Amino acid sequence: MSAHNSRNDSLPYPDGDFFAFESLLAEHELARLNSIREWLEAEVRPIARDFWNRSEFPVHLIPKVAELDLISPVRRQGHSHLFAGMLTAAIHRVDASFGTFFSGHDGLFTGSIELLASAEQQAAWLPEIYALKKTGVFAITEPLAGSDVAGGTQTTAVRHGENWILNGEKRWIGNSTFSDYVIVWAKDVADDQVKGFLVDTKTAGFTATLIENRIALRAVQNADIVLTDVVVPDFFKLAHANSFRDTNKVLKSTRATVGWQAVGLQLAAFDVARKYAVEREQFGKPIAGFQLIQEQLVTMLSNAQASMGMMVRLAQMQDAGTTRNEHSALAKAFVTKCMRESVALGRSILGGNGISVDYEMAKIFCDAEAIYTYEGTYEINTLVAGRAITGVAAFV
Repeated sequence: MSAHNSRNDSLPYPDGDFFAFESLLAEHELARLNSIREWLEAEVRPIARDFWNRSEFPVHLIPKVAELDLISPVRRQGHSHLFAGMLTAAIHRVDASFGTFFSGHDGLFTGSIELLASAEQQAAWLPEIYALKKTGVFAITEPLAGSDVAGGTQTTAVRHGENWILNGEKRWIGNSTFSDYVIVWAKDVADDQVKGFLVDTKTAGFTATLIENRIALRAVQNADIVLTDVVVPDFFKLAHANSFRDTNKVLKSTRATVGWQAVGLQLAAFDVARKYAVEREQFGKPIAGFQLIQEQLVTMLSNAQASMGMMVRLAQMQDAGTTRNEHSALAKAFVTKCMRESVALGRSILGGNGISVDYEMAKIFCDAEAIYTYEGTYEINTLVAGRAITGVAAFV
């Protein structure tokens, strides 16, 4: 069930863009976005549910994504942050697992190298990364360090001559079972600072084991990583990744990306719920004719439009270079909270069919739970914003 298939051209808002936010895009950006949407509908949507059910990632699509030339739309291609955000939302509106691969490689991984590598490192690594000849992921979360990873990182890095020796564990690292590289964040035992390293997944002592029995983003190959005396040449230590403050330069941007992901999930839920409400009949008429169903649909749309409005303003601030960590934190917290309510309403509208992946809403509902949690939990992001408005920290 696609956004395209859920359209009714007799309606004034066939795509749920109630306040015409997409009209803020430059004409060439909107044309580019629509061409990518057509590709997503043709290539990703038809296979997404099957791969999600089987907990497998459609790696055969990676070369096709390379042909679209999507990586680093802002820094490399000169697009606006608004375009990049709406692109993220469009991908997640079709499939959040595929979208998580894209955002992980483009934002967390590529973004780390763009922001924190030296010019020499960028010249050596980025061409193949932009072309998706090499794929990568970002590894910071650990089995015993999530929200407190800034001070709780237990993975260690020891300088030994011209190399670094890494030891430790990482958890929930998406698609690290098949990626070429992982950026590993480890604490330098010499100065107790968290630093970043580009690790080839073929390096001796590196293992990635798929985490089984997950209910969300099932096509994403989340893994447990173990590093046992992994030797990393000094050139592969990111030159400007020398403290957790440096790591935050990446996370500030990617928290905004997650906000756009949540917009995409809300629109996906709205697509499915509206189509179902118009087609499903109860008591002799479509359930869309009942007041409570209309109220639920309007609440879903309101959440999506409020979320879009906040994300559009955040994108404008990014383009102006005026964002701070608390802006991204507040946006991620608010938009994912709206998302959680919206997907629950959508599941309710579908009744019993809402728990069947065949109707897509169950997949959207489950995927939303992962997005609600990663890139900082709702609680932590709320407290980051709370610290900004009170001057008092409620967490260490």
